[in-house]
Amino acid sequence: MYPDRELTRLAAYKAALRRGIALRRAQCAVAAARVAQPLEWLDRMLAFWRRLSPFVKFAALPLGFLLKRSLAPRTRVLGTLLRWGPPVLGAVWSLTGARDRSDHG
Repeated sequence: MYPDRELTRLAAYKAALRRGIALRRAQCAVAAARVAQPLEWLDRMLAFWRRLSPFVKFAALPLGFLLKRSLAPRTRVLGTLLRWGPPVLGAVWSLTGARDRSDHG
């Protein structure tokens, strides 16, 4: 058996070790919360976009025409975007919808 002095020393070491572990756990929790903040923001923005995206589909074309007429009537880039934007966006949406359906089915 261990002498009393050795048991007391081991108990003190065990208590110090447990305090150190508790301190490191608290530090890790604070660091994890700090690291997770941008991810939480990104998650909220994604959820907002998913709620908003059906309305954006219907508003994109009229808003594009308004922008073309008011901001840059002579630029070719905006005209090209307005001409090719809806078919390209439709293709992208249909492809992502097909990919989403294949993931779940």
